[in-house]
Amino acid sequence: MEKKQFQAESKRLLEMMINSIYTQKEIFLRELISNASDAIDKLYYKALTDEELSFNQEDYYIKVSADKDKRLLTITDTGIGMSEEELEQNLGTIAKSGSLAFKQENESKDGHDIIGQFGVGFYSAFMVADAVTVKTKQLGSEQGFKWESNGTDGYTIEPCEKETVGTEITLKIKGNTEDDNFDEYLESYRLQAIIKKYSDFIRYPIKMDVTVQKPKADNEEELEEVTEEQTINSMVPIWKKNKSELTDEDYENFYHEKRYGFDKPVKHIHISVDGTLRYNAILFIPERTPFDFYTKEYEKGLELYSNGVLIMEKCADLLPDYFSFVKGMVDSEDLSLNISREMLQHDRQLKMIAKNMTSKIKSQLKSLLKNEREKYETFYESFGRQLKYSVYSDFGQHKDELQDLLLFYSGNEKKLISLDEYVEKMPEEQKYIYYATGESHNRIEKLPQTELVAEKGFDILYFTDDVDEFAIKALASYKDKQFKSVSSGDLGLEDAEEEAKTEAEQEEHKALFEHMKQTLGDKVKDVRLSKRLRSHPVCLTAEGELSIEMEKVLQAMPDNPNVKAEKVLEINGDHDIFSSLKEAYEHDKEKLELYTNLLYNQALLIEGLPIEDPVEFTNNMCKVMA
Repeated sequence: MEKKQFQAESKRLLEMMINSIYTQKEIFLRELISNASDAIDKLYYKALTDEELSFNQEDYYIKVSADKDKRLLTITDTGIGMSEEELEQNLGTIAKSGSLAFKQENESKDGHDIIGQFGVGFYSAFMVADAVTVKTKQLGSEQGFKWESNGTDGYTIEPCEKETVGTEITLKIKGNTEDDNFDEYLESYRLQAIIKKYSDFIRYPIKMDVTVQKPKADNEEELEEVTEEQTINSMVPIWKKNKSELTDEDYENFYHEKRYGFDKPVKHIHISVDGTLRYNAILFIPERTPFDFYTKEYEKGLELYSNGVLIMEKCADLLPDYFSFVKGMVDSEDLSLNISREMLQHDRQLKMIAKNMTSKIKSQLKSLLKNEREKYETFYESFGRQLKYSVYSDFGQHKDELQDLLLFYSGNEKKLISLDEYVEKMPEEQKYIYYATGESHNRIEKLPQTELVAEKGFDILYFTDDVDEFAIKALASYKDKQFKSVSSGDLGLEDAEEEAKTEAEQEEHKALFEHMKQTLGDKVKDVRLSKRLRSHPVCLTAEGELSIEMEKVLQAMPDNPNVKAEKVLEINGDHDIFSSLKEAYEHDKEKLELYTNLLYNQALLIEGLPIEDPVEFTNNMCKVMA
């Protein structure tokens, strides 16, 4: 029999298909099952429009069977079948999609779409098979036909005997190599796993003969191996069901079945859009972070389906980075896909879906914050850091979208509050949103820098996360109220009379402060009288954009940019220590230098900064005690 050759461009495409287009060989089964489902869809559609045809759904299925000894894998369907001409057109010319042509000629009005519009997935079979045989018999025909090929060498078509309408595809599975274990595609458990992964929601039963252990008929205490036909796929996807039919438990079961996480999701979002762009989505807001969430290994993304067939396990383009914690799936018939289902075109439809879902996620989080505060705080404990980092990253371009989702610990209320709640309770005379940074709430409460703000009764937000201050710097203000660190140069709290008094005293003891500054050298930018201290003798503050806490974060980074905050040593003029400093300046400059170094190191300790020379600090303490 004469072997026909593929067209030149088709041959090149087939070589690409076999060698490089698909990233995982296992998807060949997805492609063949999708084509089989498509063939049944065509028969179903014909039955809708032809009164002489009846469609009894129970008679239509896909069967997968393997013969290990002969290394044969067979996929059989009870669909519409193909004529000799269609075999030639659809399998002889690659990238000719019979399903696409059928779809264009018969626009389905009942919601049944045609999967085969993707084109050439059939040829993925050659990734795992040395030879492929297709036996088919078309609806209404008495004659069956057989198509055979061993790849790029060409193909043959000849008449054959076939009793039933439909198509049977048999793959001669390749032998194992050093790089590939092809035996796995003959193992029942592996085939079942691939079907569940990619084709679980095909609308027709996918059947296999499965060996199970059952009690013997004559002795129920003994077990025997029995082979029985089982339906492997669940068929009806949860997202195609009406929301009113589903319970929270149904969504949670789906979350765990799909291995989105081992926790219990805080909330689910079920989206059904049926307009110019049609899609369904089920999204989950997790309760706990995955173990690798804050590592480079973590991959964001949603599962992407097209008409119930899994196209991509993690489609990153569907989620912005700041919502990378969201799990779930999207199913659409309208996305533009090229010859390989896993190669997604970056098109307008995808961007529209992503934009809509981003809006839905934000809306759901705001609703949680407002109506289910405890649940939101549980979520925020896990993912608040991600939201705060996203406010700061990308030059703050997402800050407006995220600022209302942020929570910070309130010094006055001893609980987490939103920025909106802080501003709502601000006294009329309060100009700024005040915050303090530190390692813990307890440490912050004891900071000397908080005294003046707390004395006025103004609330202070406690920042204990290393990204907090960076996020606030990116925000700059909220509802026209600027953020102000309790350690910043000017707190905006002193009245004119107090300020004049402090400045006069600063001028009076200018020489003292100059001497102290000289003693410390470039460790500080200045030494001055404090306007903020009440009971504490000393503190460090910072001038400029970089705070002391930000310096600590940056210094801890692996590449260590070695940047320093412009530190100012502030002395409490009402404290006994100031009298000692003045006396030492007048009578014992050496003692003044001793006091100055001690006070500077004490201020470092208060800030949680390392002392440059612990031995010297200890010796100085001993000198004072002596």
